[in-house]
Amino acid sequence: MSSTLVQMRQQANHTRYQLGQPAGHYESFFLRANHPSRPLAFWIRYTVFSPDRYPENAIGELWAVCFDGETQQHVAVKQEVPLVACVFKTQEFYVQVGDASLQPGRLNGAAHSEGHSISWNLTFGGDAEPLFLLPLNLYDASLPKAKSLVSLPMAVFNGILTVDGKEIDVANWVGSQNHNWGAKHTDLYAWGQVAGFDNDPDSFLEVATARLKLGPLWTPPMTPMVLRHRGEEIALNNLMQSFRARGAFRYFEWAFRSETHDVRLEGKIVAPREAFVGLNYSNPPGGIKHCLNTKIATCELQLIRKHNGKTSQPEILSTQHRAAFEILTDDRGHGVEIRV
Repeated sequence: MSSTLVQMRQQANHTRYQLGQPAGHYESFFLRANHPSRPLAFWIRYTVFSPDRYPENAIGELWAVCFDGETQQHVAVKQEVPLVACVFKTQEFYVQVGDASLQPGRLNGAAHSEGHSISWNLTFGGDAEPLFLLPLNLYDASLPKAKSLVSLPMAVFNGILTVDGKEIDVANWVGSQNHNWGAKHTDLYAWGQVAGFDNDPDSFLEVATARLKLGPLWTPPMTPMVLRHRGEEIALNNLMQSFRARGAFRYFEWAFRSETHDVRLEGKIVAPREAFVGLNYSNPPGGIKHCLNTKIATCELQLIRKHNGKTSQPEILSTQHRAAFEILTDDRGHGVEIRV
């Protein structure tokens, strides 16, 4: 194991933001999980946001969404907090936004907006190592501007969520704890994650398709993906592989495929429009991105092995409503209501 990998694992949840830095920055620690059998899920996000060249305007943010695929009555809240009431530690895993805190194994807090409220008192645990969607050398590089990793895949959550006064018992919901940051949001992307498939509950998928705008020009789509399956990590995420891979998405479906001499991963993630909530994401350089967010999407993934010129029968991993699916866009024609 390389010393870089060891260090990256140890620092997976260390805040990159430096108080008062003039360069724009966003940084989020988010947690999400699904009910073991029903189309119910939550997503909770602790964020620091600092606009470019105006560090005095930096704030903390609390976000929470509870998805209900049975009624399609999703609840989304966001609350802004002055930065003086926040703590984002750079040498250990500890985050505080107002009265809400996040630390190893525990998160609690509350947020309210637009007449809705969500509070949480949850524990989480697991023994999986952090998962890196990007090659390790890119996490300290100038490009891409946005970085993302999974600090704890297959996290198991327990405790209580209270949504508009109604208590929800969270008992062994499985998901993840994640960390992302950057000087600028990715210009256009789809992001997906499955923490346990219906027919293979210990497998974990992380995948994205992204395009960057460099001046007036757009890069071709890049599609890195990592699958942990039956004790093996299949990482198809180096730069050349990511550009060779295929990834195409629209509202509200996404197909992706990546292949080497040894293996092929091919999948799709879909969800109906009513499964999404729309969120306004401020961009450090200026402007607002729309995040179309669901945690109750469908995913089907084919894993095909290759040996001596022959391909194996596909292993098919699937889930009906346990996939995360987000689209980040500047387009305003998606038809999803922006909640917060």
